[in-house]
Amino acid sequence: MQSLPDDLARNRPGDAVRRKIRELQPNPILRLVDRWRPGTDIYSWASGLKGEQRTASRLRRLRGHGWLALHAVQWATGTDIDHLAIGPAGVFAINSKRHPGKTIWYGDRGVTVNGTSTKHIAASRSEARKVSRTLSTPCGFEAPVRPVISVVDAAKVSVKGANPPVLVLEVEHLDRVLSGLTPTLSTDQVAHIYEVARRRRTWSV
Repeated sequence: MQSLPDDLARNRPGDAVRRKIRELQPNPILRLVDRWRPGTDIYSWASGLKGEQRTASRLRRLRGHGWLALHAVQWATGTDIDHLAIGPAGVFAINSKRHPGKTIWYGDRGVTVNGTSTKHIAASRSEARKVSRTLSTPCGFEAPVRPVISVVDAAKVSVKGANPPVLVLEVEHLDRVLSGLTPTLSTDQVAHIYEVARRRRTWSV
């Protein structure tokens, strides 16, 4: 198994997906072929990788506004957090979801994709609670975490409600929305949370 860096700031967006793709198909030539064959597992994972890269690209636009980001933050269980954004408006656990050409609707009960229910909301809320618990103890203060779903390449995204528990955003609006939220953290707090979050041992729980 490939060793992971102790400093998670070295992670590239989608590194966890890349590891999964290599695991599914060790042969690099066959792996490349399958990335372009619809219906294969690798094609599906590669589509998700594109979504994570697009989300990370928008998060980079926040650097000049006091924000820091981590990508592919892996738990001891092997699952990972696509992105963590830490800035003046707080800490955000961001899950990239790529749904090319699909219609996304977010209402009181959850998210549907072309009318089909998903577990996106429940999973995002659960992840954010876990991230908050994990960061709060080593930080020495409560670190609330808000869940975000970054929707990539959907044909249409409709959100019902002005202040939903999970922010469901088209990726093109991600940096604008986050930078426009009310500040809750000082510069020192942002730096401290980031230093805790970038340590691999923080997530070994």
